[in-house]
Amino acid sequence: MAEAFNELILPAAKSERYATVAHEIAAVLDGEPNLTARMATVAAMLAASFDHYFWAGFYVVDPEKREELVVGPYQGTLGCLRIAFGQGVCGTAARSRQTQVVEDVSAFPGHIACDSRSVSEIVVPVVDAQGRLIAVFDVDSETPAAFDRLDAEWLERILQDSFAD
Repeated sequence: MAEAFNELILPAAKSERYATVAHEIAAVLDGEPNLTARMATVAAMLAASFDHYFWAGFYVVDPEKREELVVGPYQGTLGCLRIAFGQGVCGTAARSRQTQVVEDVSAFPGHIACDSRSVSEIVVPVVDAQGRLIAVFDVDSETPAAFDRLDAEWLERILQDSFAD
């Protein structure tokens, strides 16, 4: 099933779609200093650009509990309210500061099921200009193996451009 899904969006077409939305996001965010507005815009624009994005949004580092994420702007069904660093895919990405691409969430040790319909996931750490972790960007899909290295590269680029200035 994963192969069939990936064949529907050929790498060149997926890359072109990411390039287009990256350009659009940069244009919309130009001059906007508010972090919440920036996050809401990125989540909305990415979610609207890809049909296989079931849930897309941010978990923000809680300023009072530095080792915990709290749900931020997102598109989709109800998300988990809080996730400890090191717990689940989002907490693993926060602790390691490494993008996590998970083909099958049921095989991920300690996966947190915020919505049982989620089958695959990608989580990208978001850092500010000083290199501090400010959030993670989480995308879930109902399709197995919906995300790959191309998604990771583009999401890392878009999030770097959107939040590291």
